[in-house]
Amino acid sequence: MSSEIRLAFAHPSERSEATASHGPLDRISLRDHIVEVEIGAFQAERGTTQRVCFNVVVEVQPLTGPIDDDVDRILSYDRVTEAIAIELAAERLNLLETLAERVAERILLEPQAVRAFVRIEKLDRGPGALGVEIVRSKDAIHHDVAAEERPHPRLVFLSNEAIASDNLSAWLDQLESRKRPLILCVGASDLPVPQTGHAMTQRRIDLLAIEQNAWVLAARDDRCVVVSTRTELDWAMKHHQTCVWAPSKIVLDAVDGPSAKPADAVALAAWFAATFEASEMMVIGGDLPTDASVPLRAVPVEQRDL
Repeated sequence: MSSEIRLAFAHPSERSEATASHGPLDRISLRDHIVEVEIGAFQAERGTTQRVCFNVVVEVQPLTGPIDDDVDRILSYDRVTEAIAIELAAERLNLLETLAERVAERILLEPQAVRAFVRIEKLDRGPGALGVEIVRSKDAIHHDVAAEERPHPRLVFLSNEAIASDNLSAWLDQLESRKRPLILCVGASDLPVPQTGHAMTQRRIDLLAIEQNAWVLAARDDRCVVVSTRTELDWAMKHHQTCVWAPSKIVLDAVDGPSAKPADAVALAAWFAATFEASEMMVIGGDLPTDASVPLRAVPVEQRDL
């Protein structure tokens, strides 16, 4: 076997050494760190956990002067395992590639880190280990995760009566004039929703019923753009786009999902408001939820000024 092929399957520490640039670098490594997690794009991978193995090597600049046995001067192993735990807890992912990218970027935020090798393997999906390995350097990361600050949006839940109200455009005018990101939430329409008698499938149908009504709202005003992913929502908030939340993906991908059922759409919206650290949740034409962790305000449908 040629040395190139051997290195392709060798531990990341060997690949790190073989591809090192000029000048000495220290290395720390995490080997065979196994976590049970729900991940994967296939339906069979939803609702169940599988073993995922992490092997990580981080190249760091050698310290100048004596270490003095001071843990604050070095890159702790805990920072590597924390990076993995933080990204696993952030949301459910479909791809190992996405997870590896995020873990590498978070590790490279550490001031000592220069280059990161991240290998992730699924141990339960076949007769062997199935995985990916990426290499990222500090000067190639896409963004500074630590420096990002998600804006605190205003979240507005619209009842079906509010969606159909002649005041809708006036409300949107007022909300958009306040220069704060705006996310609109709705429940299902008043039409009957198919009943399956099966909890998991019913949950999906109820979420899709909400999404159908989101498109009804979008048809009422061209400023309303239906979005379903965190990436879309983050981009929309930064670019002052009025969003209508389509909940299926975020709810189904959440590590700590909502206790509220989709049929209790106002409570589901309150969970979403807390997840996105909304500054306020306004409910137009509906009852306020209990135990919400964001400020709440109720507005009658007949009230024109917000």
